[in-house]
Amino acid sequence: MTDMTTEQVHDVTVNVNGVPRTATVPARRLLSDFLRHDLELTGTHVGCEHGVCGACTVLLDGKPMRSCLMFAVTAQDHRITTVEGLCDAPDARPCATGERMNPAQQAFAECHGLQCGFCTPGFLTTVTAYLEENPSPSQEEAREAISGNLCRCTGYQNIVKSVLRAAEIRTERLEENAGESA
Repeated sequence: MTDMTTEQVHDVTVNVNGVPRTATVPARRLLSDFLRHDLELTGTHVGCEHGVCGACTVLLDGKPMRSCLMFAVTAQDHRITTVEGLCDAPDARPCATGERMNPAQQAFAECHGLQCGFCTPGFLTTVTAYLEENPSPSQEEAREAISGNLCRCTGYQNIVKSVLRAAEIRTERLEENAGESA
């Protein structure tokens, strides 16, 4: 008879925010729990645990992924960017506060898109990935882009403004980089 109290564990190695990280975890450990509990990266929030709210969104090889819907073992050898890693992205710059922020982070701060902050990490990762696909969205496109993330503060007006401002900041930084390399 099999011992039902012994759970199979696996070594998981992922690149998180540019740093290789390894932990031994149970097979059914969710990626969100792996990030928060095993790696102590608590910026990724867990809201609904059903993939509906988007608070747990991280970037998996640059694409948005609900970390509460993925087992940590399936992230083996993938590149993960959490909200903490956005500060170290190539397009991050020191801002008025002295902190490094990527365009989405700066725009959310400028446009009061942060609300209570619980859903913010999911919005920031979602918007960062979205602007790679659509660097100049319309207001309607911005609203559609964030439609998979829920904000219980009902602050979508400022979040939409933040997406549009993030696109402007991103473009300004790309132009700065082009000017510096010319």
